Amino acid sequence: MKTALIGLAVFEACCEVRRRLDKRDREAKEYLGGRLRLTSLRNGEGAFGLRLRKPALLAFSGAALGAAWLLRRKSPLGAGLLLGGGLSNFYERLKHGSVYDYLRFPKAPGKLKRYVFNLADLAIMAGSMLLAWGQTRNR
Repeated sequence: MKTALIGLAVFEACCEVRRRLDKRDREAKEYLGGRLRLTSLRNGEGAFGLRLRKPALLAFSGAALGAAWLLRRKSPLGAGLLLGGGLSNFYERLKHGSVYDYLRFPKAPGKLKRYVFNLADLAIMAGSMLLAWGQTRNR
């Protein structure tokens, strides 16, 4: 139950951020001394430019969400973050055919500075790390 509530809260937060950003000026803005840039990008591909056709991408996403649900006992918080972020991107991809990305970290190391993320992506990454940590901790 805890995992589902966390997932629902993350899903709603991601949707609310997107709604608010849709209403703002589309001009890129920098924050935190240029470490964070809000920008607008529609991403029709998978994470990190993974080129999959929409049916394959949706199937892969659905399988990943199912796996997160099965692992929820290892880390309810991690699974909830992954489920909420994953469902948010899944829903947006179904509704719009792409995902709205808006967070760029221009001063990040290496290739990371080139990528554009959204709140759901950050939740997915954090949830994945917590699930992986839960797996290793329980061994």
